[in-house]
Amino acid sequence: MLSHGALCRLAAEKAEEADYPPEVRRQILRYGAPVGSSLTHYRQLPRCMDLLRRRVRNNTAPSPATGQVIRADELTASSGRFRRSWHAPVGGLYLALLWADTLLPDFSRQLPFAAGISCCETVREFISTARLQWVNDVRIEGKKICGILSETVPGARGEQFHVIGIGINVNTRRFPRQLKSTATSLYLETGKHVDLDGLCASLLARLQWNFGLVYYSEERFLAGARISGKEKSAVLRRWRELSDTLGRTVTYGYDVQTKPLYRATTVEIDDRGGLVMQLTDGSMITEYSGEISYDADS
Repeated sequence: MLSHGALCRLAAEKAEEADYPPEVRRQILRYGAPVGSSLTHYRQLPRCMDLLRRRVRNNTAPSPATGQVIRADELTASSGRFRRSWHAPVGGLYLALLWADTLLPDFSRQLPFAAGISCCETVREFISTARLQWVNDVRIEGKKICGILSETVPGARGEQFHVIGIGINVNTRRFPRQLKSTATSLYLETGKHVDLDGLCASLLARLQWNFGLVYYSEERFLAGARISGKEKSAVLRRWRELSDTLGRTVTYGYDVQTKPLYRATTVEIDDRGGLVMQLTDGSMITEYSGEISYDADS
């Protein structure tokens, strides 16, 4: 695995793809540079996020180090939203990132979007058809290849931290029967084995950029830049480019698998990351949490 210095250089190389002047790219990367400042790699863990939660809650120092990453080769008790099980055998990329919450609320809400963008961009280095489903699932032709779970954890001294868990199906060759129709992996899509260390480095480099972009957007906002609507956040603009959610007929629910609430047509993402939808009676509704599933005919 790359050193933190080499990781920052890799992030700078990838940032050359972005349409920003060099001085702005450097500024964005400075904001995101703490990502991967330390990385602890385990052969096996129950869940990466659990270890970071304990570090936050039990910490006696002034503050846990923001940007630290926990990675494991295998997870034995992994789960997603509502404790849904996540198949996490050897061969996948599983990690959790700790990030101090120092942003204004409207920009703090964008960090899960930034994580989803980073994962989607990383997967698209191998498969160009990868797309984002609101909020941040990465799918290929409807099959899930990457899941992200974001939680806010209070620190021992009153601080708030984001704990962001990421799982990417990389070299998985077979899934349990109940997942075969809904999950896929880089190996199943390409027929090629992927180096996990290289993939991890690429993901962390993209997280540096996209987290930095959230801070850059906030800085411009605080400086009084005339930014409104779609132009308020470069992160949400990039999310729209990578997502196939807008314009679809969906089912929405807080837990859509067991308690679906209603069907609607997705219209837009507002400047706070909310999903704007049109109900069957023509009225509009915006949701900031929960989840959606695509209707088969949309």
